[in-house]
This record gives sequence, structure tokens and C-alpha cells, in this order.
Amino acid sequence: MSLPTGLAYVCASPKALEAHKTAQLKRCYYDWADYLKTNPAGNTPYTPALSLLYGTKESIRLLKSEGMENVVARHHRLAEGTRKAVAGWGLQTLCKNKRWLSDALTVVEVPKGIDSNLIVKSAYAKYDLSIGIGLAQINGKVFRIGHLGNMNELMLAGALSGVEMAMIDCGMNITPGSGVGKAIEYWQKTAKVIRTRESLLAK
Repeated sequence: MSLPTGLAYVCASPKALEAHKTAQLKRCYYDWADYLKTNPAGNTPYTPALSLLYGTKESIRLLKSEGMENVVARHHRLAEGTRKAVAGWGLQTLCKNKRWLSDALTVVEVPKGIDSNLIVKSAYAKYDLSIGIGLAQINGKVFRIGHLGNMNELMLAGALSGVEMAMIDCGMNITPGSGVGKAIEYWQKTAKVIRTRESLLAK
């Protein structure tokens, strides 16, 4: 939803709500019964995160304005550009089967002898860029580049530039521009005029 963390959408079936009546699990903060008492009147039992609720409303407006098919296509383009960058760096994604490649996140393998956690730390400490560490068995072996939400090519190109610099900082043999250039080349070739700005380029 292109929002800061802290909001969850939860729903329950009539069967689940019936089971709730006899559930023995102790609960302190979130209880269906409290919500069932207050929601019919449009209220919440606890203090709501109003900023996130207003943000949700605006996010839905933006998604509807862009159109869901266009949102999906935009995320695919951003992901494809990121994967072109990874190839330009001479690296590989963790996922090897194209069918399972994510349009929300790209996980990049680093060469043996390189600690991917240092890349993540350098990106944040020097370039104010947040990328993700590898989790569990792949910690130290990969880093994650997110490209989900209210993002465009220019935003992601900046992030890829930061990744390049952080990898170079950590001793990787990366030619500046090698990955970013491949992403830019792909995005430029596949870019379309923004729907509301077509008249600016009309002949």
C-alpha cells in the first residue's frame, strides 16, 4: 500500500468469529469482541493510527487513478530493470527459475569472500540507502533490493547507484555505471508517456 509499517488488514469469517467465543487463548490488546462492539458505529476500541488510515485512503486513490493493470506493469518494469542491473554487475539473483522471480524484491548473491552485511551497512552509513540483509541460512551471502510501492525509474536508479557504490566500498570489482547503465537502458527503451502528460509531446 506504499505506507510506513504499522498497519495490518485482518478479516474473519462467521465460522472464525463463532470459534472466537469459546477460544481460551489469552489476549490483551487485540480482541475480536472489542471490535465487534465498536465497529458497527464506525469506531475502534483502541486509539487508531490515523495517519496510516489517511495514508491508506490516499494510496487507494492513487492505485485507482493509475489502474491496477498499470500498477502491475510498472512493478514488472522496475523489477526487470533491477535484474538487468544485477546482470550488468556480473552477479546473479538468488532465484534461478524465471517463473519465480519476484516483481517486489530482488535478492542478489555476492561472491565468496564478500560479506553482504557489510554492503548493507555501507549503503546505509554512507549513502542513506536501506537495502535488506539475507535471512537465516543466506545471511552474509545475499542482499535484497526492494522495488515495491509508490516508486518510479528515477527513484530506483538512485537506489541502484547507491548499491553500486556500497559494493565497491566493500571490495567488489564493480565498474561504476555497469549495472545502473543496463537498468537505465532498459527503462528508457520501455518507457511510455505519462497518461496525463501526453499533450506535452503532441506534434
